[in-house]
Amino acid sequence: MSEQSIGIFDSGVGGTSIWNEIHKLLPDENTIYLADSINAPYGHKSKEEIISLCKKNTEFLLKKGCKLIVVACNTATTNAIKILRKNYNVPFIGIEPAIKPAALKSIHKAIGILATKGTLSSELFQKTSSIYTNGQRVIEQVGDGLVELIEAGKINSEETKTLLKEYLQPMINANIDYLVLGCSHYPYLIPLLIEILPKHVKIIDSGEAVARQTKAILEKYNLLNTQNTYSKNMLYTNGNPEIMASLLDNNYKVEYLDF
Repeated sequence: MSEQSIGIFDSGVGGTSIWNEIHKLLPDENTIYLADSINAPYGHKSKEEIISLCKKNTEFLLKKGCKLIVVACNTATTNAIKILRKNYNVPFIGIEPAIKPAALKSIHKAIGILATKGTLSSELFQKTSSIYTNGQRVIEQVGDGLVELIEAGKINSEETKTLLKEYLQPMINANIDYLVLGCSHYPYLIPLLIEILPKHVKIIDSGEAVARQTKAILEKYNLLNTQNTYSKNMLYTNGNPEIMASLLDNNYKVEYLDF
């Protein structure tokens, strides 16, 4: 079973930021990545719709024989991971905004959170935020339109820059010193965020933490791939394969999937 793949899914291309971190930390592991781009973003959908899509994605990956599934989407994690764990007999790893480290490290006691509506309004997010941000100023911002621009391959467009400036200004005014990225698409915006934000603001995303947790769970269940074989990485999208491929190294092929 250790040679079976790690399954990873997201509402689109954004979860490749998580896939990159997992592949970097665990280069011997076989992976299958599923981008449900046709339904992106999940953040505008009802909880019932999100759960239904997550079940569909999970069942696709299980049919491919995955030994573990990473839900590389904040909105999917916060709305559906409890139900996935109840319904399917494989380990699941989720992703949620890294509020805890930002709140603990903030000197100004002011942090910004850029996320989707589905994440910010979820019960899990609200619970985590209330635990760690007591006495701090938290500026939450729904990143409307950002996922769609990234999915369309417009990361460096003027439209993207204009939206980011609009969304970040209230955070800059509040003198935040940490910006938490609450969507796996948003790490692809980091170069633009660095341009716009004051130099003292640190940006936190969850990619490395998810990769470390993936390794820890594989070790716990004795599922690490110990075979000295070249790892197989299969990447699927029901959107535009060229856009997804542009976010990856040239040697990775992205296949279109009618899903």
